[in-house]
Amino acid sequence: MSAVVHTVDDDSDVLVALGRILRSEGFEVAASRSTREFLDRYDPDVPGCIVLDLSMPEMDGLQTQALLESRGIACPVIFLTGCGDVHSSVCAMKGGAIDFLTKPVEADALIDAVSRGLEHDRRARAQAEEQCRVEMRFAVLTPREREVLVHVLAGRLNKQIAADLGIVEKTIKVHRSHVMHKLGVRSVAELVRLAERAHVA
Repeated sequence: MSAVVHTVDDDSDVLVALGRILRSEGFEVAASRSTREFLDRYDPDVPGCIVLDLSMPEMDGLQTQALLESRGIACPVIFLTGCGDVHSSVCAMKGGAIDFLTKPVEADALIDAVSRGLEHDRRARAQAEEQCRVEMRFAVLTPREREVLVHVLAGRLNKQIAADLGIVEKTIKVHRSHVMHKLGVRSVAELVRLAERAHVA
């Protein structure tokens, strides 16, 4: 799936200039003249980043950044401004912005920032997919296996778990073996690390 660079600016001339620079480097570009227009066309399943004007009517860049965060949209943001100030720059970077560029933006600076934004998005999506795969491995455990898992993660011995759950130690060993097999781990240390990644531990 091709990544899309979203350019958001209320100045049509700026959008044309940005599009020309980015398309010349092979980037796919979607231009919007307002935050509302961008949100109407944005698909979170499509990789990409946003080149966002700081000063726009209705909703400015920092407000847009906050709105995206509130909606759980993690698309990397690169700010453009014709009258940037230190406070705005600090707010933008604290909000997770990739860069803060001043108009008229230099082509090399824009291309570099967009490249970093897309790479940031690629890594974040890969991590999210890996996290999902890990969590799905835990989803196949039975309720009893999950009970045993919790006790194993707490460092309890088989006979202690058996006493806690009111079942024989042999059965605990079977459940424990099933847990290890289903999760694809060979040691308790591996199990603990995997559980931490799945936020089970």
